[in-house]
Amino acid sequence: MKRAVALTRYPAFFRDAARIEEEAVEFHAYAVLAVPGLLQTEEYARTMFTVWRPRRREDEIEQMVAARMARHKIYERKPAPTLSFVIEESVLERPFGGVDVLRGQLEHIRLVAENPHVEIQVMPTRVVDHAGADGPFTMMTPEGGEPVAYVESQANGRVITKRESVRGFAVRYGILRAQALSPVESVRHIEKLLQGDL
Repeated sequence: MKRAVALTRYPAFFRDAARIEEEAVEFHAYAVLAVPGLLQTEEYARTMFTVWRPRRREDEIEQMVAARMARHKIYERKPAPTLSFVIEESVLERPFGGVDVLRGQLEHIRLVAENPHVEIQVMPTRVVDHAGADGPFTMMTPEGGEPVAYVESQANGRVITKRESVRGFAVRYGILRAQALSPVESVRHIEKLLQGDL
């Protein structure tokens, strides 16, 4: 019952995914428009909820920020899950909330990349043969369960469990990782952004 109540802090369309995320032993995300929620700083998350249309009340925004930050407990779990993120280069250059918010976000990503259970890769804008043309998605594997995919757009989310479809997402994600900069190159790229004029 306590868990069901905790899930109500999330939008209805995300609750099934949140439940799976809480027990995931693997989590992989491809992001094209914004930094993935599990990597967002509080300031960045607040900006994302503030720019949504139609506008939300301040108390709603704070509730959503708190829920997003609560998801970060995944990093404290033992045994630690395996997490990976492929993020479009343009996401790391888009100053949602202003330059200071972006700088703080990039510094946070660089810090999270030091976690041995996390791999972060940047997808260069110049990539010509791109496996992510269909848009962003997430893949999760719950403990003792089958992998699932999750797609979200325009305040709608859907968990996909059909094996053939999930296998297609897994293939695309593998190709995306091969097309992206390596984790080491990606950290260097983020450091270069931090050293330049954001």
